[in-house]
Parts: sequence; C-alpha cells; structure tokens
Amino acid sequence: MEKQFRIAILYICTGEYVVFWEAFYNSFEKYFLKKSSIEYFVFTDSPNIFGEEENNKIHKIYQKNLGWPGNTLFRFQMFNMIRGELGSFDFVFFLNANIVCMEEIKEEEFLPLETELLLVQHPGYYKTHIRKLPYERRRESSACIPRGKGKDYVYGAINGGRTEAFLRMTTELDKDIQKDFKKGIIAKWHDESHLNCYAWRYGNYRLLTPEYAYPEGWELPYKEKIRILDKKLKIKLDPEKIKELENRSMRKRLKRLFAKMPG
Repeated sequence: MEKQFRIAILYICTGEYVVFWEAFYNSFEKYFLKKSSIEYFVFTDSPNIFGEEENNKIHKIYQKNLGWPGNTLFRFQMFNMIRGELGSFDFVFFLNANIVCMEEIKEEEFLPLETELLLVQHPGYYKTHIRKLPYERRRESSACIPRGKGKDYVYGAINGGRTEAFLRMTTELDKDIQKDFKKGIIAKWHDESHLNCYAWRYGNYRLLTPEYAYPEGWELPYKEKIRILDKKLKIKLDPEKIKELENRSMRKRLKRLFAKMPG
C-alpha cells in the first residue's frame, strides 16, 4: 500500500544525549504515523548511531556539541542547514532527544491537516493563567510577548508542521535569535520563548494536549501517548553546568557561546 504522507523527523543527540536515540527510534518505528513514510535526520557528533547501517531512511548530519544552552538555542540554525533536503517532505517535526512513543499515534490525531503548524501544550503550564505564564517579557528581546498578552504556553520539545510553514518558522526564529544574541540577549527559556512568541503572533496551529508530552513520573489528567524521559536517570547532569546557569553573568555565558557558535 502506498504511504499517505512523507514525514521528516529532526532529532539532535550530541554528546551524552546519543544514549536516548535507540529507544526513540524503536518506539517511533513501532507506533508513530504508520500510514506514512518516515525519514530521520539526526544531528550528532557520535561516529555511529543505532540503525544507520540497516535503515537508509536514517540520515546522520555531523553537528558539533555546542553545550548549554547552545544546543537548544541554535537548533533552528541547524535545521536551516538542511532545508534543501527537507523540501520534498509533506511534514517536518522536531522532537527532543529524551522522548519515546508509548502507543500508536495516528495521522488524523497528530498531523495539522487543517492548519499549518503543530504545537503541544507545556505539561507544566496547561492550567496556568496568562499573567503567570513564563513568557519572555523584556521589550529588548525579539521573543517578547507584552504583559497581559499571550494565549497558549507551548513546549519547545515537540513542534512541526507542513514543510513550507515549518521552514518559514525556522528561518524567522533563527533570525530573531541571532539578532538577540548580537545584542547580548538570551531569551528567558531560549528557543522555547521564541517559539511561544511566534505562535502568539502567527496563530495558525493545531494545539495538542500534554498527552503528547507527558513527563516521566508525573501524574496528569491525561493519557500518556508520548513520554518525556527524565534525563537525569540516563545521563549524568554536570553540577558545574547547573552552577553556571544559576550564578554566571550573562557576559561570561555569551563569551563561551560565541566561541562555540556554528559557522
């Protein structure tokens, strides 16, 4: 039977995060959009990843480990580097490394067939009033949502959409992040802040509940369809990295990031 749609999945696993790839890949091959043809674009610095020799629909792209928060902040720039390869797909989705699919997810429940983009409610804020949502509120940032404004707070871990719309979004967000970066600004929650601002401005998206981004060990009033694995159960979180996030000045963080900034 001919497959219904061509789907590209974007996945980043630099450094220790490569440990999550095998479980991610196996679960998505088993449960995700079975009527469609899926190809995986894996950004990694690992010399080998599970399944790459057996499945020619796994495409490995070398990506230097940019550290924290470079790996998350500059992800849209990474995606734009392969926009030529993505153009032939019907839909493109990005999913965090520490994700597994828990049960069958069908096209009609997931794909933004009547909109252009696909976003997921953040499991930590799905009941929070707009005034208390952790948007970037600084006017100096391109990710700013003015106080009193906003709608849904969406999770940076899962997003995508129709290819043309997704690539339009990644291009704009990459420009906004670079503009902020040159001014010495990093948005409050990095790429997620920029994604939320874009969603607020643009609006044409399908919003899924936290069923599709259910953190491991939580108790939510939803069914668990996609699980967000607890990273610290799989990899050792560097205490110096945590200390840096809490205590280092923005100037020192920017200096380190500039040294690692791609291209």
